Amino acid sequence: MKLTIQVNEGPYQHQASDSAYFFTKAALEKGHEIFRVFFYHDGVNNGTRLTTPPQDDRNVVSRWSELAAEHDLDLVICVAAAQRRGIVDDGEAERNKKDATNIAPGFRISGLGQLVEGGIQSDRLVVFGD
Repeated sequence: MKLTIQVNEGPYQHQASDSAYFFTKAALEKGHEIFRVFFYHDGVNNGTRLTTPPQDDRNVVSRWSELAAEHDLDLVICVAAAQRRGIVDDGEAERNKKDATNIAPGFRISGLGQLVEGGIQSDRLVVFGD
């Protein structure tokens, strides 16, 4: 089965990101294909490399980056939601005259059309968070 995952909540204020991560990992282990993971609303905060949790806490951002590297996942952050929350890659930094970037490895910024495409191309769109 081909799946697209939508994550609507940030990494530490709601269980949705953890649930999405463990669901995605389990689906891959069972042989399912993940077409895309789309981070929307506060979910874009899963893609900032500046997150630094305490050593005894889980690092949700690193988990996503490592899973993406291991399975060649397409982790897409919604551009409009990212701009509202200060998530910036090289292209957005240049376009908006920002002097730094903060996107985590394995993530990319793109438009809402990527979510629509994921819904069309996949057998299921699974949403985590409100």
